[in-house]
Amino acid sequence: NRLHATDVTSSSFRLLWPKLLSQETGYYTLEYAPAADLARKRAQQVSGAHTSLVLRDLAPETTYEVALIPESNVHYFPPQTTRVTTLAEEISPVQVLISESGPHSFHVSWAPVLDSVASYQVLYGPLPGNSVKVLEVDGRHNSTVVEHLAPNTTYLVTVTAVYRSGKEKSLSAKACTQEGERGE
Repeated sequence: NRLHATDVTSSSFRLLWPKLLSQETGYYTLEYAPAADLARKRAQQVSGAHTSLVLRDLAPETTYEVALIPESNVHYFPPQTTRVTTLAEEISPVQVLISESGPHSFHVSWAPVLDSVASYQVLYGPLPGNSVKVLEVDGRHNSTVVEHLAPNTTYLVTVTAVYRSGKEKSLSAKACTQEGERGE
């Protein structure tokens, strides 16, 4: 029953606090700053009727010191403080490149490689069709070879970044295998 944060993202969080004031008895001053740089403090005034506020435009992977100061004309309330750390910024793969295409394989690479990614999943399957296979790739790598493919076939390749937070972001590309040699 004190100041705390919910709905934390890489650039925002919602603050909730107990109802200490009312519209008539005062207002709150909310002060927040990165813990590493308290000089960059920002302040906001909130009506006494409120018990929550969303702070936006925050830096990712940053711990904020937050103070809620009830400005009451009736009682003294001590300030309430909390610390909130925003999540890592989660950027989807912005590029998927297909190269070294042969009759039965091609090379898939992607960018950027981010520390916040635990692993990548490379899904591929022939178009049209719904048979999809999955390759798991360690988050430190940014390429893989897809093998055992049919010649002269268009494949849909989707690279999904699986973040340590559990979120996933995907990007797709099409790839064509070469025509096979005669007699294959």
